[in-house]
Amino acid sequence: MGLIKSIKEEIAIIKERDPAIHSAMEVFLYPSFRVMLHYRVAHKLYLKKHYFLARWVSQRGVRKTGIEIHPGAQIGKGLFIDHGNGVIVGETTIIGDNCTLYQGVTLGGTGKEHGKRHPTLGNNVMVSAGAKVLGSFTIGDNSKIGAGSVVLSEVPPNSTVVGVPGRVVRRNNAALPQETMNQTDLPDPVREEINNLQKINAELSQRVAILEQAFHKSEEQ
Repeated sequence: MGLIKSIKEEIAIIKERDPAIHSAMEVFLYPSFRVMLHYRVAHKLYLKKHYFLARWVSQRGVRKTGIEIHPGAQIGKGLFIDHGNGVIVGETTIIGDNCTLYQGVTLGGTGKEHGKRHPTLGNNVMVSAGAKVLGSFTIGDNSKIGAGSVVLSEVPPNSTVVGVPGRVVRRNNAALPQETMNQTDLPDPVREEINNLQKINAELSQRVAILEQAFHKSEEQ
């Protein structure tokens, strides 16, 4: 892909997905735009085995944006990094097309693996603020990772994951993550479980009260 075409695509992606952007000129100040330009150059150098130059370009991008993308990572079209400070993308990470990462996201390794050490994100995946995806496994297409989640194992396509450790709480998402950019309206399995326990407790308390009434009546007779 030519540099001009790449710049035009990055501008279009950011304008489409960030309502705070009001003009094309603003995009040139945007961390996602700037870091992706550094990444594209660094990745080409990395593929040609110019590893020092690749890291030098990459580290310039880190200093300017607070986003660290290893030049060895493989990134498809349409990646959008919102805000972005503290985002880390490891060397063997693979990111599909039209994915979204929010601030504080880590796509990292566990320290136990060799070779392919980092996650693979399918197409149309959203990883919300502060989430950590650690290890060599796949996040399926059209999936959404909730804010603050820690994902340590495979995620099927069209899933929503929340929690520490992350677990699938919804399958067959109705809309693609990048169509809604919604990080907040996610299921809360802990709250749902507490609500269920409270309901059961109320039912048991009611039964005990009925039994106590029946016992006292039988004693009076």
